[in-house]
Amino acid sequence: MSPERILRFPEVKRLSGLSRSSIYLRINEGLWPRPIQLGRGRMVGWRELEVAAINAARIRGATDDEIRALVRELNAGRANVA
Repeated sequence: MSPERILRFPEVKRLSGLSRSSIYLRINEGLWPRPIQLGRGRMVGWRELEVAAINAARIRGATDDEIRALVRELNAGRANVA
């Protein structure tokens, strides 16, 4: 199994096509996974597989309710990461 990548904000913005404010709005609406703290302060990132999963769901035309369910699943799945 290959190591999992954590993406920093510039790459997440590039891959999603969303602005910083749009990403945080979607987090508040339950449409984007919460960021992972990468230390003290404001440094955060996102799991690459979570960004890919959200992008794939949007591409296939998932509804906002389906995206919210996916986000809940992704956030819950963090507890099971080895």
